[in-house]
Amino acid sequence: MATENAETSKRRIDELNGRGYRIIQDRDGFCFGQDAVLLSAFATVKEGERVIDLGTGTGVIPILLEAKTRGAHFTGLELQREVADMAAESVELNGIGDRVDIVCGDIRQVRSLFKAGQFDVVTGNPPYKTCGSGLISPNEKKAISRTEIMCTLGEFAAAAAYLLPVGGRFYMVHRPGRLPDIFRELETNGFGIHFIRFVHPYEGRGANLVLVEGIRGAKNNPQIEPPLFMGRPDGSRTEETEEIYFKEKLMDHAL
Repeated sequence: MATENAETSKRRIDELNGRGYRIIQDRDGFCFGQDAVLLSAFATVKEGERVIDLGTGTGVIPILLEAKTRGAHFTGLELQREVADMAAESVELNGIGDRVDIVCGDIRQVRSLFKAGQFDVVTGNPPYKTCGSGLISPNEKKAISRTEIMCTLGEFAAAAAYLLPVGGRFYMVHRPGRLPDIFRELETNGFGIHFIRFVHPYEGRGANLVLVEGIRGAKNNPQIEPPLFMGRPDGSRTEETEEIYFKEKLMDHAL
């Protein structure tokens, strides 16, 4: 009983958006941040489309996309059982189990979990760091989320290619320093890059995130969208940031 109480005490429930959705998060785990929110805002989901989020973590991206699009169904794939169970609890908490499901499984094993071309849209927030490129968090959940311990960028792209038909769209958020790797792995796996958008802390500072849309089976024709400035040097938020976060009443913990 003490163990159960200890586990429960590590959790918090956060307000998510204007539809009254909430999400369960682990205080000691890897809570969602601005990269996930920006990815959900960047991704386009058309009416009737099926979406899968690879490495879904808390399940925030499928839940946000379900809230604001007319997609038919949303799946989150998560490797870590405890994290996947928590994401599934959030789905049930919001009463959206008919439109969102969480699958516990390995991105590298998608062929045994799903049919080829089963989805129209794939989203993903791959681990930013390669093994050996820096310190690895002693927290296992955070380490798996941040570092390519269990899944490389190439394996991420290969999974997306399998899950999408020709013309399917893959949306990714990553670090600008990995753009050469992103271009290489997307091209290797049959994607043409369509849109790129750089995210800056504020005007005059270099980009710290990049949003990429790849289309399976298309030719490379990258279009650079206007940069997204998250804030101003005085610490205030830009109008676009306000719209992204507070149109859906996202809490400040995700900023």
